[in-house]
Amino acid sequence: MDNHEDLQQRYYRTFFRNVIFTILVASVTPMIIVGIFIFDNFRTSYQQKVHDHLELVAWHHKKNINFFLQEKLANIRAIADHYSYDSFNNPYFIKQKLTELQQAYNRVFVDLGLINHEGIQVSYAGPHALLNADYSKAEWFKKAINASHFTSDVFSGLRAEPHFIISARQYYRGEPWILRATIDFRSFNDLVENLRIGQTGFAFILNKSGEFQTRPSATTEHPKDLLTLITSNGMSSSPLVMIKKDQTGKKVIYATVHLKQGDWWMVLQQDLTDAYSELYRTQYIAIIIMLVGGLGIVVTSLLLSRGLIKRISQADKEKTQADKEREMMSQQVIETGKLASIGELAAGIAHEINNPVAIMVEEAGWIQDLIEEERPAMANSDNLSEIERALRQINTQGKRCKDITHKLLSFARKTDSRVNAVSINEALDEVVYLSEQRAKYSSIKINKHFQQNLPHIQASETELQQVLLNIVNNALDAMEKTGGEINIRSRMENNFIVVDLADSGPGIAQVNLGRIFDPFFTTKPVGKGTGLGLSICYGIINKMGGKIDVKSEVNKGTVFTIRMPLNGSSTEKGEQQKQSA
Repeated sequence: MDNHEDLQQRYYRTFFRNVIFTILVASVTPMIIVGIFIFDNFRTSYQQKVHDHLELVAWHHKKNINFFLQEKLANIRAIADHYSYDSFNNPYFIKQKLTELQQAYNRVFVDLGLINHEGIQVSYAGPHALLNADYSKAEWFKKAINASHFTSDVFSGLRAEPHFIISARQYYRGEPWILRATIDFRSFNDLVENLRIGQTGFAFILNKSGEFQTRPSATTEHPKDLLTLITSNGMSSSPLVMIKKDQTGKKVIYATVHLKQGDWWMVLQQDLTDAYSELYRTQYIAIIIMLVGGLGIVVTSLLLSRGLIKRISQADKEKTQADKEREMMSQQVIETGKLASIGELAAGIAHEINNPVAIMVEEAGWIQDLIEEERPAMANSDNLSEIERALRQINTQGKRCKDITHKLLSFARKTDSRVNAVSINEALDEVVYLSEQRAKYSSIKINKHFQQNLPHIQASETELQQVLLNIVNNALDAMEKTGGEINIRSRMENNFIVVDLADSGPGIAQVNLGRIFDPFFTTKPVGKGTGLGLSICYGIINKMGGKIDVKSEVNKGTVFTIRMPLNGSSTEKGEQQKQSA
């Protein structure tokens, strides 16, 4: 039994694990697949959104910076086209034009100068002492003198501070001259430096040589390395977005676009974690939701699986119990059939024995009558007294055999449940009479303690006899190997007739004491009990309106107490009225 229960427990544990695994796989797998698919699409779209935003910002600021440069250059070209060399050679005139430009553009123009074909600044208006300055060897001059208009890179030059120059070329007496203006570096730098993206994004400008054209940031990648990366992706006019690790190993996103006809590159730089902060926050929230959802699925699967296993286990137990009850019922039917067959056989045998025994008794009586007639003739016979003793013994024992067969037939054939007036002491005497022979074989002594003159009770004699005989037989079974005593008492108590049947057997364990009246419950070995006897007894006594109780102690004995009402139960009265009708 223990091995079977252990196997069953292992089976349920395995089944429990399989159910949980199936539920988790069926629930979590689609959630993970759908979650990964949705998040991957969201990540792709969000990254594209960030890149598009950076491209748009780069394109917008490219237009602003190019407009700034082109506007200032257009102003210088317009002035150079409308006025002659001699006009600009006048210090008052050139100073007046510088003042007009500064008033119109909020002092973006720092100074204004006229440079002849030899590179000498012959006229100058501005804060520095640069009249007659020689620019013949300056790189910007070499380029400017050969171009109709020109915008230089940012450089320090003679004034030792960053600035850049815009110029327009004209001719005087066949020789070229240049009108040049210096643009305020701070105004130009603010156009780029004030550009902020997120918390870490900023912008800067590089020239073709990888030199900063605006003030650099401490977190900016080495400009030449960055320029190499930019130019390696081609010279497209559209903004270019790329991701690269900086010198500290941190991922940075760059958006680049060229300015000034490809001479400059404007670079937008932002930490990738800052650019993708919303994406990472969404990813964090999605992971938390998936974990909470997964935990919910696990808890739900555990509860559902546990409930399912419990119900299946309970159903299996009920099925097993039902199978056992059906098996025991079938066995009981078989045993009942056997008992019925034995009863019929016993009744037949008793009936057959009863006839010759009756003839023997009658013949013994007839012989006794003949001896009485012949007594005078046999008065002197020495064997007369012995013959008379033998005849009396034959008659006595024959009557005893007839009485036994009569009681056996009576017990076997009494199957009705008609209610009659029954003497409890007589019923007990009959039960003792039927059981005393078996008791002698098992060394069991039956003691009777009957209160005399007890009133009759209304009951079915057959059913009452069945109850008493069943309890006595159980006591005999319990003491069959050890012997002992059975004490039967009858007494009057209030309006009840009380019968105590006490034995000195091994007793009943307390764990089983509350179940002995349950159908099919038995403590007897397999094949020696059906578990129906006491259940039937309980039903009969309860139908009579009485009560049956039991007290027992292990190794001390058991006492069954039966209380039966003097007037009978309502059920019995109803049956009695039906039968009398």
